[in-house]
Parts: sequence; structure tokens; C-alpha cells
Amino acid sequence: MPGRQKTEVPTRLVKEWWLPPAATLGSTVRAKGILLEVRAQLPSAVKKLVNLEHNMLTLRVADDFGDAGLGSIEATVSKTLARIEDLPVIPREIEDVLTISATERHRWLKDGRLKSAGTRTVKLRGRAKKITFHVYDPRHIEDVLDRDLVTVWREVDAMTAAENRRRAAGKAALSRARKAAAGGTTVEASGETPAGWDEFESEGLLR
Repeated sequence: MPGRQKTEVPTRLVKEWWLPPAATLGSTVRAKGILLEVRAQLPSAVKKLVNLEHNMLTLRVADDFGDAGLGSIEATVSKTLARIEDLPVIPREIEDVLTISATERHRWLKDGRLKSAGTRTVKLRGRAKKITFHVYDPRHIEDVLDRDLVTVWREVDAMTAAENRRRAAGKAALSRARKAAAGGTTVEASGETPAGWDEFESEGLLR
């Protein structure tokens, strides 16, 4: 027996709210987060009447939906959106806004380049355990974007990593030289220059 066809419920548009760039920071993930924040302020029965369409929040109802209660829904959404540009940025949003990895976010938060605006604790649906994470001031994230600090930070990290590799190679060369000397074979006697020795010597650590 063929399955029953699912019928689409006709809807009518009641109201639209445009989400400004200062609120979304150019991120669809951030826009979805704003939708969830708005829905959280609404009664369960009407949460899903508000949706995200492109860069707009929309209130749509079935054709036979009465007008009773619509004014309250509109007022709640408008009130929530009035302060939405100050809504803290959560981890998945900042990663999308700045196009960074979770590893970079953790590193830059730890060394202070990304500034925490506090923490938030939530309980995930279906899980007993709560999780706590850092949130960020949207104006700080906007500043990072405007000054292209992510590019600067990545360049600094690359230079630091290269410097650390050179130092590690130098220390390894010194360790091998000491072991050779302890075994009665000096570096000079072997006639070989240990790998990384030039970098180590250039650091002036033997002077």
C-alpha cells in the first residue's frame, strides 16, 4: 500500500525582521544562533513559527491560524532583537566568523589574544552533564575582523614554530655531541657535523 502523502501546511507571512551585519557578523552560524536565542524567549507552542530565511527572521502561520496571540509573539521577537547586536558570541560562532579552527581558538584564548567575555554553562538536550564554555564580546570579534588579526596571529605562530624547531634541533645536536664524547668519540674525531648543529651554533649557545 503506497505511503500516505505528506501535505504541506499553507502559511502566510505575518512579519519579517532584518538581521543587520553588526548582529550576524557575516556568519550564517551566528544568524542561526540568533534564531535560537529568539525562540528561547517564546512559548514552546509557537517557537517554530519563527524561522530564518536568508538574512531575515520571519513569522509565518497557517492560513487558518487566528490573529490572537500574534501581537505578543511580534512584541517578544522585536524586544529580543533590540539588543541582539550585544549577544555574546559562542565558540562555534566565533570559529565560523573568523574562519579559525578550534585549536587556534583555544591557543589564542589561552595566551590572551582572544579575550573572553565570561563563561556560560548549559545543559545539552538528552544529557545530564552540563558544559561550561567561554563567550566573546561581539565588538571584540568585529575588531579582530576589521584589523585582520587572524592573519597576523597565524604569521606570528608560524615564526614561533620555526624558531622552536631550530632550538629543538640545536639541543638535539648538543645532546648527541655529549653522548659521543662520553663514549670516547668526539664530534671532531668522527669528522661529521651533527644535524642541526649550524642552527644551534648560530644561536650562540656555545659562546
